[in-house]
Amino acid sequence: MSESPGRVADATGNWVDTLAPAWLRPYLRLTRLDRPIGWWLLLLPCWWSAALAAIPAGWWGPDPWHVLAFLIGAIVMRGAGCTWNDLVDRDIDGRVERTRSRPIPSGQVSVRAAAVFLVAQALVGLLVLVQFNRFAILMGIASLGVVAIYPFMKRFTYWPQIFLGLAFSWGALMGWAAVFGRLDLPAVLLYAGSIAWVIHYDTIYAHQDREDDALVGLKSTALLFGGNTRPMLALFSIAAVILIGLAGWSAGAGMVFAIGLAAFAAHLAWQIARIDIADSALCLRLFKSNRDAGLILFVALILDAVARRAL
Repeated sequence: MSESPGRVADATGNWVDTLAPAWLRPYLRLTRLDRPIGWWLLLLPCWWSAALAAIPAGWWGPDPWHVLAFLIGAIVMRGAGCTWNDLVDRDIDGRVERTRSRPIPSGQVSVRAAAVFLVAQALVGLLVLVQFNRFAILMGIASLGVVAIYPFMKRFTYWPQIFLGLAFSWGALMGWAAVFGRLDLPAVLLYAGSIAWVIHYDTIYAHQDREDDALVGLKSTALLFGGNTRPMLALFSIAAVILIGLAGWSAGAGMVFAIGLAAFAAHLAWQIARIDIADSALCLRLFKSNRDAGLILFVALILDAVARRAL
């Protein structure tokens, strides 16, 4: 069955299709605003870092302004990143079943209009970024280099998920930098742990496109791991838990954080136990469930800060 005109094959029937003005829909789809899981996964390392920094700072929890600013910034910059990705991949997307009806390859948005839209989103992101201290601003600008090269990596390496991890985990540095105006060991460990987590969940996601990627010559950890996906997911999940645990320990987190980390680990273990790489719909559900895993860890960090302040 062919898709309805103006719709995207892997995202239909949502609020963009039913509520947004017709002229705006292609641009909302370009930012993936109809699929919030992407900005959630970009946001969560920011919130983790802000909550982790609150522990040595002696606060009751993360700065509410930082929480809000990171939320706005994640939504905007995820949209900008998706727009950039679609500009770079427009020819490839047109050859893949799941992505061929996206706004640029389907002709709903021209390349020039998408480029202008990209600049507009980046400017909004800059307005959010300049609300932080100078060090955090410079850190935010530095992230653009990783974001820029990521879409090209799947052409050259079976490990594009590493580069996605470098980009999507940058917030693990930003939250700490926004509080202290510098980077310390807890933030670096959190960043490394978040990268391992991104490799875990994006490998699950990439199994949706495994066959199409092979046909068009793209690479991914899904193709690299193949039948060994489950043990490799276990490896990166264990690395994520250990590194995030070390980040919390080095920042002075206590038992409440440890309990939350155990729940986070259990959620990742559940994903690994459930995965069937031949079931695309299941892979998508498991991928999306990482929002809940990340929120568990965020809440644990907040409660740990509260507990330490209350003692």
